[in-house]
Amino acid sequence: MVGQQKNKKSSVMDKIEHGMESTIFKSRWLLAPFYLGLVFSIILLFIKFVQELYHISIHVTSTPESDVIIGILTLVDMALVGSLLLMIIFSGYEIFISKIDVAEHEDRPDWMGKVDFGGLKLKVIGAIVAISAIDLLKTFMEIPKNPTEGNSEMLLWKVTIHMAFVLSGVLFAVMDRISAETKPH
Repeated sequence: MVGQQKNKKSSVMDKIEHGMESTIFKSRWLLAPFYLGLVFSIILLFIKFVQELYHISIHVTSTPESDVIIGILTLVDMALVGSLLLMIIFSGYEIFISKIDVAEHEDRPDWMGKVDFGGLKLKVIGAIVAISAIDLLKTFMEIPKNPTEGNSEMLLWKVTIHMAFVLSGVLFAVMDRISAETKPH
């Protein structure tokens, strides 16, 4: 009799545990709207890209060369941000939610499905460093012949922030390498 009560309690606890685990597992779908929001942000970025491209195009003959270069660097910057968003969407969705079932599609990127969370972190920090470098290059292009103290201070801050990104990237890469070489327990 005692054994049957114990089995009933165990069966009830197993059902509760299974229900909780199932709910937790299904909760990953709560992230899907975040990734859809990032898809929408790519659309917004595309609108700004077209706007900037149009602005450069209509003023190319009357604009100094340095301003055209800065405009082009802005386009490159937006392209990098868009690529970063796409990488985060694909990888994040596949890592945390579900596999994207387009394995047979001829245009499927080779890296898709192969980027783990550590690789995604490294790619994100790499893209941030590249974006920061482009912003720094744009700043260098805009330095006046006689910089003021405010311009010099801003430039110093931008270089400092960029170097912080570079250092963070190197530290992420070192930590990732150390964790890859660590034997599992």
